[in-house]
Amino acid sequence: MEEFFNELFDYNFFSNKQLIEACRNLEEVPKESIRLFSHILNAHQIWNARIIGAQPDFGVWDEHPLESWEDIHYENQRNTFEIITNSDDYEARIDYQNSEGRLFTNTIQDMLFHIINHSTHHRAQILANFRAKGLEPVSLDYVFYKR
Repeated sequence: MEEFFNELFDYNFFSNKQLIEACRNLEEVPKESIRLFSHILNAHQIWNARIIGAQPDFGVWDEHPLESWEDIHYENQRNTFEIITNSDDYEARIDYQNSEGRLFTNTIQDMLFHIINHSTHHRAQILANFRAKGLEPVSLDYVFYKR
């Protein structure tokens, strides 16, 4: 399982870095893309915090300037790899509160996979936003990462 998650988070890291670089090359990043990428960063940090039992640093919809994206992304990734490395039982269940204060329980495996799936979902929205604004979206399919 560790190898599987390391591979997925390598892909996630690669994809987010590609998107950060694409945004850096734009004259102006679409507002909705800023909002969604900030959300990707926030959610990743929040799920990491839930897994390790810490308080998150960000709210779900806090917005970050483009200049801070890479540092936040790197820190999220570093923390996730630490979680993966130190996890003996991916089926361990963790209780947490969602952003609305409701209590839930999920396995570490579920939470880690959710980070990947959630990020992919919102990256696709960002790329659709690029296209709607007449910008060329970057190719972030898994197969492009593997080539």
